[in-house]
Amino acid sequence: MLRQKLRRIVLLALTLLPMTAFALTLDEARAQGLVGEDWTGFIAAVAPNPSKEVQALVSEVNAKRRTVYEKIAKETATPQDPVTADDVGRLGAGKVFDKAAPGTYIRLQGQSWTKKP
Repeated sequence: MLRQKLRRIVLLALTLLPMTAFALTLDEARAQGLVGEDWTGFIAAVAPNPSKEVQALVSEVNAKRRTVYEKIAKETATPQDPVTADDVGRLGAGKVFDKAAPGTYIRLQGQSWTKKP
């Protein structure tokens, strides 16, 4: 039951946290293939040596996402079923993948970057 509640809250949070809320630069970085959506629920640079601008964008977006994930984790965790921000991110990653535009790089656990069809 707690897991169902957590999933509903994650879905609600992701709905209330539109991808464009992070500014057009995130959309531009995605469109240019500079960043992608990772299985962790956070974004990451696609190239091994990203520019400082890409690094700054990744840090900014992930800090905002972590804040939301921490809030959800705090609201849903119990002593019997602890939930962390990382748990929330991983649970929400599928929803982020679903909402991502075609051509967005996505990375599943243990796999390389691929473009969403």
